[in-house]
Amino acid sequence: MQLTELSGSRFEIGQQHARLHRRAIIASINVYDRLFHDMAGLRWHEARRDAQRFLPMIEQRFPEIIEEMDGMAQGIGGELSDILTLNCRSEISLTRASGGCSALALLNQGHQWLAQNWDWRAEQTGHLVALRIQPPEAPTLLSIGEAGMVGKVGLNEHGIGVALNAIRSATCGEGLPIHIALRRILECRTFDEAEGIANDGICAPAHFLLADGSGQALGCEVHPGNPGRILPREGLITHTNHLVSDAATHWVEDFPKPDSWSRLSRLDTLCAALSNGEEAPLAAEQLFDLLGDHEEGQESLCRHFNPDVPAEEQMETLFSVVMDLSQRTLWLRHGKPCQVKESVCLRP
Repeated sequence: MQLTELSGSRFEIGQQHARLHRRAIIASINVYDRLFHDMAGLRWHEARRDAQRFLPMIEQRFPEIIEEMDGMAQGIGGELSDILTLNCRSEISLTRASGGCSALALLNQGHQWLAQNWDWRAEQTGHLVALRIQPPEAPTLLSIGEAGMVGKVGLNEHGIGVALNAIRSATCGEGLPIHIALRRILECRTFDEAEGIANDGICAPAHFLLADGSGQALGCEVHPGNPGRILPREGLITHTNHLVSDAATHWVEDFPKPDSWSRLSRLDTLCAALSNGEEAPLAAEQLFDLLGDHEEGQESLCRHFNPDVPAEEQMETLFSVVMDLSQRTLWLRHGKPCQVKESVCLRP
């Protein structure tokens, strides 16, 4: 994953994204065409029709991103509905998919760290992008994610960072689609503004782990209503793929895989060991070692192909990120952190 620089008007940013990653965007559309069919019995033209219902919500709360998606659509020779569908893939049917991802926020000696593994279908490995985006009248941001999507995990020049955990649930209502909301958060200038995006309603359940360079952190179990809030305990927040806050579980029913609990327990254990007796400041390498964990008898944080798991449930770690928000720095490993030993260092 080489860093792609995008700047100019919203429309020009979308056009540049499409020009530089056209093949990967079209490949992503083909991947989700198959997944929509396998999971929900929808073909692409049917998914495009379903995606139209999210357009008024985006027009109301983040209208400028539509111009960027339109530039991307024209750049690949498609229509706005193609890029809209790609960016609403979680809401259309993939709430039925088994979740992945293990995330943490950790305050250590004045440095706010944010890190996660992103677990998904291996067929998307070659369609991932690292973007540095300079939107008009908004902070410069880094977003690591899938080609054709306007945002996922990353940070911006003000030290606002966000990580993501998928939540499997049948709930879908009013609000911003998950990936549109993630991009909106990455365009915020303050932590309070970022938290406000999560508080204003997200179409489908997910966990947004927010943090900033001053040491603030908050887990937001978002859904169409008021999100569940997870506060740091001794500077630490961890999350996998099940809801834990009373505020979220009261309104939303989730259907996590059993490994979500065992991964969370393992994540807590490793973070506690990392914090105990640590005199020297943390280094990114230590957090990558944690994300690359394979423990005998445990569901490991680093996930590989498992021949005993049905094809529709297969999840693998496709990339890992470690961010020092206090230093406005992101390190990226494309692939499994237990195998990839060199990190790409990026700054917004």
